[in-house]
Amino acid sequence: MMLNKVLVVDDSALIHQMYHLVLARYRCEVVDARNGQEALDILARQEDVQLVLLDINMPVMNGVQFLEKASVLGLTERVPVVIVSTEGKEADTVQGLRLGASGYLTKPFTPSQLHDVIVRVIEAGGAGIEPDEEMALER
Repeated sequence: MMLNKVLVVDDSALIHQMYHLVLARYRCEVVDARNGQEALDILARQEDVQLVLLDINMPVMNGVQFLEKASVLGLTERVPVVIVSTEGKEADTVQGLRLGASGYLTKPFTPSQLHDVIVRVIEAGGAGIEPDEEMALER
């Protein structure tokens, strides 16, 4: 199975641009949310999201609050969530993993680190992803 749709949850426009560039290799649709509440609304409407890349520090609803609500709603069982947090915020990451996140990545990260965590999380869920040939050449 290919990676078709990824939800990126982050309040930084620059981070969204970077994700779009990196994820373009998978030829997947990237859906943007600026906070946890937007992400919950999107997941309620779009059941074909296959992966969530989640920042922790955001306005309105942060990543931990998102995970609390998402786990109660059963969303973390349906869609793997990868926490992407800033160095020095290990406590938030540990709490997020307890709430059902499938993995984590520390900012700043390289495209190959993002690729590695996506592969680990998707393969753990029984699905495989197929990046473009260029990605394999870069690694």
